[in-house]
Amino acid sequence: MRLRLLVFIRGVFAATAILVLSGCYAGYLMRAAYEGGRILWNRKPISTELASTDLSKETRDKLETILAVRKFAADDLGLNVGGAYETIAPVHESAIIHVVMAAPRNSLAPYTWWFPIVGSVPYRGYFEESHAVDEARYLEDQGLDTMVRPAVAFSSLGFFDDPVLSNMLKVDRVELAGVIIHELFHRTYYLASDAMFDESAATYVGNAGAIAFFTKTEGAASEDAKSARDVLESDMMFADFLEQSEAALLRIYMLNIPIDDILKQRQVAFAQIQANYAKLEPSLSGLERFDLDKEPLNNAVLVNYLLYFHDLKNFAKLNQQNNNDLRATIAQIISLAKAHEEDPFYAIWQATHPAPTASH
Repeated sequence: MRLRLLVFIRGVFAATAILVLSGCYAGYLMRAAYEGGRILWNRKPISTELASTDLSKETRDKLETILAVRKFAADDLGLNVGGAYETIAPVHESAIIHVVMAAPRNSLAPYTWWFPIVGSVPYRGYFEESHAVDEARYLEDQGLDTMVRPAVAFSSLGFFDDPVLSNMLKVDRVELAGVIIHELFHRTYYLASDAMFDESAATYVGNAGAIAFFTKTEGAASEDAKSARDVLESDMMFADFLEQSEAALLRIYMLNIPIDDILKQRQVAFAQIQANYAKLEPSLSGLERFDLDKEPLNNAVLVNYLLYFHDLKNFAKLNQQNNNDLRATIAQIISLAKAHEEDPFYAIWQATHPAPTASH
């Protein structure tokens, strides 16, 4: 099963904030800082790895792709690359973090946790799966939907020069290029306490960036460029599917009826969502791990996907307005978000939907 969409744990290196905290929360952050520091300590330059004669051709190709994507992201996209992803750190586990997400049973508004630097975020990571399960059980006892899922990477949002983790090399070159550009967008701009905007913008930029990279380096007709276009097209279809699913559930959650009746109606809606996804899934490229038609469905599961696929069509419209100049589009996304931090999605919508001219 290919892992195309990697989920990243933010701000675990906020050591100065740890000093003013106490109790379990401080212990949680100290463990996060320790694990992140251990990864940074074990990183090695990719150039050193490439000098080895023991690498397989597949691994060598992926490492060379990473270095080429870094250069492209800096030179052609204007992203803040710095020293990120020029090193690699060994990770033996298939998942280094277990992430908990939650949401009310009658709402798609995510439950959030507050952390230094990143603000309120809709996920919390644990290095022990049992601790994540315990947290999920606690939240379920409070009346919330929950999910626990693995995450295979992290980002320090530019506070450190993040390495590539060895388990990221399991994805193919097209997906890997998208992930690197996704993360470099976060390194360039991050709006605290707005994970949906941060992740959705990075989803579009990462996938559009992969198209631009392979088009420049291999040609628009190359298999990699075609695969990158298929991934973005699939993302757009999946985003439309999620928007329709969200609307169906919101109609139920807005009803002024007892909670038990809402829960019964939402189960019918969940079954329809799963049936609709089963029809859509065969046409999607790069989304094989999204088992919405098979896994137990609840609000937390849907929120997990909604965070990464919200309003992608407006990011695409913005890029079209810029004649597919992704560098200009990235700069405009960041400029609009900085000017309208209270609602950057609306700012993007306004930029892509000019006001009608008054008739005379």
